[in-house]
Amino acid sequence: MLSLLFVTLCLIGGSAPKPQAPAIERELVGIVGGHNAPKGKWPWQVSLQVYNYSLAFWEHTCGGSLIHPQWVLTAAHCIGHRNADPSTYRILAGDVYIYGDHKLLRVKQIIVHSDFVHVKLGADVALIQLGKPVNSSANVKPIKLTSLNHEVTQKDKCWVTGWGHENSNGWLPPPFRLQQVNVHIVENYACEQLHQNYSMDEQNNRRIILDDMLCAGGEGRDSCQGDSGGPLVCKDSDSWILVGVVSWGESCGWLPGVYARVEFYVPWIKQYIQSSS
Repeated sequence: MLSLLFVTLCLIGGSAPKPQAPAIERELVGIVGGHNAPKGKWPWQVSLQVYNYSLAFWEHTCGGSLIHPQWVLTAAHCIGHRNADPSTYRILAGDVYIYGDHKLLRVKQIIVHSDFVHVKLGADVALIQLGKPVNSSANVKPIKLTSLNHEVTQKDKCWVTGWGHENSNGWLPPPFRLQQVNVHIVENYACEQLHQNYSMDEQNNRRIILDDMLCAGGEGRDSCQGDSGGPLVCKDSDSWILVGVVSWGESCGWLPGVYARVEFYVPWIKQYIQSSS
């Protein structure tokens, strides 16, 4: 995950030939070991799209989670820079296919966490305020945030979703349908050891997995190139809760993927949502 890649996507649908998206150098994350997601199963999943000026269309760049009728949570590294122009972004909600004749939602405001510098230094979260609230439906519905004291364990049933690689070397083919995969939570201390053993660099005892990070997956089930910012959700009684935001990793489906730990940022998230109400 999170290696620089050249992405080629093609638009589908319609009778006239559509141009291919250009090769774009990006850091992205997606899904390994998954399968097609049924429409409406993950109604909070969104696609963050940027305008491709050379071919004049909106292009998928990252995933995200609808956490409020007017707010999306994604990864900070999905945003080009801290002062990014909101008008250059759009949100697709309510569909499992990222291309077609969709009505895209306008973005009013983008807030990148002030502590974000690099994915491996933590604070890899950003908020996107929509131009106006969305109407809830079977296919569009906010996800509940994890509580401050909610402990995620290996016993939890968790899933990650996205539009990325199906394996380390294979792009998700057309029609670019949302993928889902169930993953197990890996405790931070165990994840730290696995990443320390994998690293080729001398870390000088520097921690790799920080307190605001959460690990999940591995063993052929993981996030990978294609969908940073997407949701890691776990079942709590009869409802789903958002526990992680896809952030970074070292090897798709081999080491556990690393996510921003949502619990750590609940106060920060609520601060902005409540102040806008």
